[in-house]
Amino acid sequence: MSTALFERHKALLDNAMSALASRGYWSAFNEMPSPKVYGETAQPDGRQLCESYFGRDFDLAQPGVQRWLSPEVSPYGVALNVRYPVCDAETLTRAGQAAMAAWQALGPAGRTGVCLEMLVRLNRQSFEIAHAVMLTTGQGWMMAFQAGGPHAQDRGLEAVAYAWREQSFVPAEAVWEKPQGKNPPLVMKKQFEVVGRGVALVIGCATFPTWNTYPGLFAALATGNAVIVKPHPNAVLPAAMTVKTIRAVLAEQGLDPNLVSLCVTDQPEVTQGLATHPAVKSVDFTGGNAFGQWLINNCRQAQVYAELAGVNHIVIDSTDAYKAMLGNLAFTLSLYSGQMCTTTQAILVPAGGIATDEGHKTYADVCADLAAAIDRFLSKPEVACAVLGAIQSDATADRITLANSGQLGRVVRPSQALTHPDHPGARVQTPVLVACDMADEAAYMEERFGPISFVVSVPDTATAIRLSERMVSTLGALTVGVYSTDEAVVDAMTAATWRSKVALSINLTGQVFVNQSAAYSDFHGTGGNPAANASYADSAFVANRFRVVQRRRHV
Repeated sequence: MSTALFERHKALLDNAMSALASRGYWSAFNEMPSPKVYGETAQPDGRQLCESYFGRDFDLAQPGVQRWLSPEVSPYGVALNVRYPVCDAETLTRAGQAAMAAWQALGPAGRTGVCLEMLVRLNRQSFEIAHAVMLTTGQGWMMAFQAGGPHAQDRGLEAVAYAWREQSFVPAEAVWEKPQGKNPPLVMKKQFEVVGRGVALVIGCATFPTWNTYPGLFAALATGNAVIVKPHPNAVLPAAMTVKTIRAVLAEQGLDPNLVSLCVTDQPEVTQGLATHPAVKSVDFTGGNAFGQWLINNCRQAQVYAELAGVNHIVIDSTDAYKAMLGNLAFTLSLYSGQMCTTTQAILVPAGGIATDEGHKTYADVCADLAAAIDRFLSKPEVACAVLGAIQSDATADRITLANSGQLGRVVRPSQALTHPDHPGARVQTPVLVACDMADEAAYMEERFGPISFVVSVPDTATAIRLSERMVSTLGALTVGVYSTDEAVVDAMTAATWRSKVALSINLTGQVFVNQSAAYSDFHGTGGNPAANASYADSAFVANRFRVVQRRRHV
């Protein structure tokens, strides 16, 4: 089959492969929304394209349309009213299966080329997709552009590169010759076919509908599988735009666009039925523990890749850059109002205080100074609204109210409502900071998604490290941090994270934050603790999505 697209994008693939090997900085897609990169009118054009979908049917020409559904409510108070096709799940599954034969026939190189073309095309839509991400998730504009566009595309390319690497290890054919002494050797020709396992179901989340969807989507697609994308009901538009573009590329290449489809539903039993369908062989999921565990326990016919809840945390032992540490933490706790799976929730501080470059700081000092740092960072309304974004769900708003009430501990800094200058209907809240003791496990030892953090008083640093390891091992975490001027403490924390299998950030005081993850360099999740059973991305994330089927004959 044709590998023209593979050859066209081979430099892009080669660079991605090199980045995976070096783990240094590289990005295929520019993260800055610069007119010089994306075009002088890219910003207004993207916004206009996004808004052109408001109040009408988003027709994908998919089979099995039963009705139309408009489920999204914008955290910014914008009336979206986009109507999406609700398609019969069985029809989508059968259509995906039927499309797989031609997709398999392309071979790994052909499939990789088409996937690369899809990602390049999606990059051109970054402004359009960014507006959709912003308005459905509540992210601020810059985060919506970066995380929803180029960073998500990088994560997709990362998965494609891993998929190509694993598939390319399998030769297409071999001659097997076994000596037989004085007799003629046994000679056989063997051929090896890389085939997808079946239909893949990718279940999106409400807060990062592209960043958390593209890895599974492109890992499954590149390895020969059909894909059904099931977006979160409140973040459908970015997924619909993505699927529309992918289907267009498939059609342009003479392939059945039903290889990739969008399943919009407001009925949990439809998702459950799809996830347990005999034809579905992989499920990607990002979300809460209840449904995630249900998928793991019930999808016996499929490999489930799940990112679940966890309690991310930081141990503060000492620092030689106190103000910079507080500034870094203030940004971390404020970014997208803590609505990230990587945001720090618990900050473990010795009850006797910490040594700093400004002298000894008591536990109470740390609490007060961190609250003041958050106040300073958010003192300008335009900065505050740009960083905080809007509160995505009612459940998060309810958690903020609970934390503000004092029921979870002494409120050091209450959350306050802000008015967004461009979207007066937006639900904007500043972070709430709560002080509590180590014994108050009911407060801080469960995920409280949103701008809610606890400064936990612990007896000493050694106890904090032991608590950290227990939290990761039992509750899970995607990120852990430590601040210390003592290398022995850093070594002890490092050893604890190796045992509990979680990423560690050490003494972050600059413009890198614990809740950021860079494609090609950072492994997002390890798959080794309860917060996630897989990583974005590594070989394990792609290798079990295909099978090798051989045939042999005598020569």
